[in-house]
Amino acid sequence: MTLIPHNALIVVADGGGAKLLRNAGKPGAVSLREERQLTPTNLDDDGPSGSRPEDQTQSQTDEATFAKQLSLLINKMKLNGEFEHLVLIADPQTLGQIRPILHKTVEAAMIRSLAKDYTNSSFEDIAEALAA
Repeated sequence: MTLIPHNALIVVADGGGAKLLRNAGKPGAVSLREERQLTPTNLDDDGPSGSRPEDQTQSQTDEATFAKQLSLLINKMKLNGEFEHLVLIADPQTLGQIRPILHKTVEAAMIRSLAKDYTNSSFEDIAEALAA
């Protein structure tokens, strides 16, 4: 079990949105508080990262574009010194789209990742998953 440090950034995401949380508790006693919620914006102006299969639906392209936008935001936050430790929780597909775009400094700050969809889960359920 990885202890989640005080003030660690916890990103809980799927292709349709993300919650940025902080651990307000001490290591070993996770207490989550919401910092902000993100929803996809300007998807038509900003495309997904990399090439996309021709048979991909518009919904799948939008989810991939949001994953790219979220990755770029996390990179910017790290470069601005907004977090020291990161926990990334996302459904497997979104996690797979986010990780290749993360900056090396973000990868170094990532203390844990979970490939599960917790976007509609309570803070208690997320904290419990982090304690497991």
